[in-house]
This record gives sequence, structure tokens and C-alpha cells, in this order.
Amino acid sequence: MEQKTKIDAENGKQEIVITREFDLPVELLFKAYIEPEIVAQWMGTKVLKLENKKHGSYVFETSDQKGNVAFVASGVIHEFVPEEKITRTFEMENTPFAAQLEFLTFEKLTDDRSKLTMHVIYKSVGVRDQILALPFAQGINMAHNRLQNIVDQLK
Repeated sequence: MEQKTKIDAENGKQEIVITREFDLPVELLFKAYIEPEIVAQWMGTKVLKLENKKHGSYVFETSDQKGNVAFVASGVIHEFVPEEKITRTFEMENTPFAAQLEFLTFEKLTDDRSKLTMHVIYKSVGVRDQILALPFAQGINMAHNRLQNIVDQLK
């Protein structure tokens, strides 16, 4: 099955660019990133905090099937422009990975289609390569597929 979420990782760079086109109006795509109930569904996580504003912050807690906390992810929102962009940090507690910087851009393609571009910058090329060695591409594709399916129901 073709992966709809594309990851561009140029050799020797400490960044990646993730793109995905959705069969959703840009308003609904953006809503999927800012509404705690929707975020929890498509990310498969518990949203402990989500302050959608400049200088806001967020905390997500993901558990395994037995209910044990697998990881906690958190960050600070540096820029928030409704239906256009979110600039934030992302950090997973109790992992060897440093915080990363994420630039999320939401683009209207048509009234019913939109595009998400995520420009992610890591501390080093080595860290970026470690992330890419994980089942990262598969995971983000699965999450974005869930996002599409869940938000389709809101149309």
C-alpha cells in the first residue's frame, strides 16, 4: 500500500520535511491538530494539556495496551496562526532524543483538499538519522490515515 505521507530527508542535513495532502478542508485539518478530543483519537494518546496560543504548551501521554505509560511528549508553541501555521518544540521524556523544532504549515488546495507540511529540525544529523531508523515513516502514515478517517466523520 502506498504511503501518502511523504518524508524528504536529504543526506547530511539535520532536518526532514513531511508532506501530506488530505481530502479535508483546511479548517478541518487544522482542527485535527488543535482540538484535544480529535488529537487524542488520531494520535492514540491522552492529551493532558493543549494550549493553542503563542507561548502555550502541550503535554501528551501515550500508554501501551496494558495501561503502562510508554512515553510523555511535550513542547512549547512559539507561533500560532489559525488555519495557517503552528511553530512548536517537541520533546519525548526519558528518551535519548533532544527537543526538536517543528514548523507546521496548513495550506488550502481546494475547498475540499488541503496540505500539511511539517519542517522538522533536529539537534544533529545523527539524531535525525536515529529517528529515521525507527519505524517513523510507517507510524506517521498510520497516524495521518487515522486523522483522515476520523475527521472525515466531522464533514
